[in-house]
Amino acid sequence: MYNIKFESYVPEPKPVTTDRIVAAHYYAAWKKGAAGIHEGFNDLAEIYPDRTPLMGYYDEENPEVCDWEIKWAVEHGINCFIYCWYRKLDNMGKPVTVDTLRCGHGIHEALFNARYQNYIKFAIMFEVCPRWGATDEEDMLENIMPFWMENYFKRGNYLLIDNKPVVFVFNPGRLAKESFGSIEVQKRTFDKCREYCKQFGFDGMIFAPCNTSLKPEDAEDAVARGYDFRFGYNSGYIAPVDKYDDEEDIIKQQCELYKKRLEVDNMRFVPTASCFSDATPRYSQRWQDLGYTFQNGKIWYLEPENFRRVLEGMKEISDSLPDGAWGKRMIMIDNWNEWDEGHFVAPSHKFGFKYLQAVREVFSERDNLPDYRTPQDQGFTGYNKSWVTPDFKEFCEENLKK
Repeated sequence: MYNIKFESYVPEPKPVTTDRIVAAHYYAAWKKGAAGIHEGFNDLAEIYPDRTPLMGYYDEENPEVCDWEIKWAVEHGINCFIYCWYRKLDNMGKPVTVDTLRCGHGIHEALFNARYQNYIKFAIMFEVCPRWGATDEEDMLENIMPFWMENYFKRGNYLLIDNKPVVFVFNPGRLAKESFGSIEVQKRTFDKCREYCKQFGFDGMIFAPCNTSLKPEDAEDAVARGYDFRFGYNSGYIAPVDKYDDEEDIIKQQCELYKKRLEVDNMRFVPTASCFSDATPRYSQRWQDLGYTFQNGKIWYLEPENFRRVLEGMKEISDSLPDGAWGKRMIMIDNWNEWDEGHFVAPSHKFGFKYLQAVREVFSERDNLPDYRTPQDQGFTGYNKSWVTPDFKEFCEENLKK
């Protein structure tokens, strides 16, 4: 069926109806050279064929690629992408520009030029690990906020809740210790950001830290610093042995972790459901030299059907929360496209659409008919012009010859 084009472009999405925000974390590192600390799909070529995206390897900066992702996401109930947002270290204290971002192409080149961008919401997660640029009170107000406002918040598809733009924060401990120094300064800075947003017609601003602590004092500290709710980049589950295959226990423990966090603060925690964790491609000496351990190499997988059970469990817990609880309004999916770090729900050759189907079954009214024709089925190829592994059509043809 290759090269039989039924459409002239990516078919228009047919979104499914959902009753809450279903947000998938998004790691935009699949433009050649963009990641800096790894080689993207070239690190996976030949050794990890099961991690091949269903469309084959792709140049992520291509808006057409983004349109396929939007289509697949919204047809299965994912209605928001949370993009990791990296500021280069040498940009601190200076005006932010697109050129001073790491992996900014995912938003600025792909999403902002995608035909179907308004079908999905997006938000940013400010990555403040020591490798990337953080901020301080003056810099936040003078440099970061103007950039965020002009480039993101004013766009019609930025994630707003109660007419307030939402910004997520990864590694909030660095902001606490290095950027602001004290609880009072951080709270004051965040409140000034809220007032800044009001100048542009918003009703404030929402900040959320990646903070899964089970200590009540840590939850209280987050509130004191001006955060509105907490979340995890993943469910927080860590396998008890190096390779763990007790899926019943994995299901149970993910839901139990969510319950324990709600016991600390049942109004301000948003759950994240994880499908698997296998960072094998990142166990190389290069990654060790960078200081990464990846949960000590512990590997676990859930079959898509069991991932659905995790989603069902978290939904049942969330639906029982009091009105106004953040967990009742939103759930996060771990992860859209962490191809090498080893947790992804995007269509792949190993799992097809099965993880996405689990999301659709649990968090949607199933009132649409998803389009499961692949780009190749419809004659769309040529999305890879950068990576070692050729375009998937050529990849198939070469392997059929052997």
